[in-house]
Amino acid sequence: MRKAFPVVAGALAFALAGVGQAAEPIKIGSFLAVTGPAAFLGDPEKKTLELYVEKINAEGGVLGHPLELVLYDTGTSAKNAVTYVKRLLEQDEVDAIIGGTTTGETMAVIKLVEKAERPFISLAGASVIIDPVKKWVFKTPHTDRMAVEKVYADMKKEGITEIGLIGGSGGFDKSCLKNAEELAGSYGLTIKAAEQYGKGDTDMTPQLTKIRNAGVEAVLFCGFGAASAIVTKNYAQLGIEGRLYHNHGSCSKRFIEGAGEAAEGVRLPCAALVVADQLPEDDPQREVGLAYIKAYEEAYGEDVSTFGGHAYDALFLLVDAMERAGTADPAEVRDALEQTRNFIGVDGIFNMSPEDHLGLGPEAFKMLEVRGGTWKYLY
Repeated sequence: MRKAFPVVAGALAFALAGVGQAAEPIKIGSFLAVTGPAAFLGDPEKKTLELYVEKINAEGGVLGHPLELVLYDTGTSAKNAVTYVKRLLEQDEVDAIIGGTTTGETMAVIKLVEKAERPFISLAGASVIIDPVKKWVFKTPHTDRMAVEKVYADMKKEGITEIGLIGGSGGFDKSCLKNAEELAGSYGLTIKAAEQYGKGDTDMTPQLTKIRNAGVEAVLFCGFGAASAIVTKNYAQLGIEGRLYHNHGSCSKRFIEGAGEAAEGVRLPCAALVVADQLPEDDPQREVGLAYIKAYEEAYGEDVSTFGGHAYDALFLLVDAMERAGTADPAEVRDALEQTRNFIGVDGIFNMSPEDHLGLGPEAFKMLEVRGGTWKYLY
């Protein structure tokens, strides 16, 4: 196990660095799906971590120590995730880990980080990651269960009572579908049809035809990636009446670009980040979101997505915990993370506890609708 270093005051540390005695770095490990099917998630996560580690170091580091990012590309493979997390823990001896782009990658390594006793902040969506609570595991994205709750509340508000569900066979999809089935009754909703598609499917019209024939008033899509555009296009092609809802896995301009005109009218819960400029002036997340958008777009010349925002929050939650703990010692940082209060991030305002390793509720979501090929903030 890597020995925790003693804290050195910032001015002294960098004075020593100036005469050749550089402060020992704080090692942040990361494993992300930079390539593969979930690259649209992992790529902005990687870019965000690299951007802000560089910025933090340029401003003096953390507790007088530079951050060192050790990052591996899993290729969206849970097997690779296990290999790289073992390397991060045993060879790289990192102080904490940020990563797990997908639920499958995250769940595959939880036993490893728990045994090694390193703070781990996941960037994946499923509620099973932190429910039940696991001592060393935290996450920043809103859960699939929270997304279902936000969607169902909107359906109830719209007077919808009979719905359909469609999702894939992946870990996130299954968790979302399970939560959708469990929560429907409490919102006065009846599920008339629930359909699943297979990995790599490129046409979901058979499943959507069954849903249409069941006579539903709205449909919730539980999935992400290429399937989000395929389902949306097929939905429009079949002329299904009633609104199509997505979960927060579609909170990227890439979804709108991929689905084209078929995306018009799709409603979904997203982090405040993607509509930061539409938030009220007094919304505490507005300033944080706009600053991140400016820095990211200037650095990479591309639109932000909520996925890069998950990495932004994870990094700064970790930095905040280290600064409050006064050390990078894993156990003390873990305790500090659990005591996070009123931390304003781009995903929401985090308030963690021993019973809650996310610290966000459904209210952290903003309800959006696709209008004119872009996001429209509703409430």
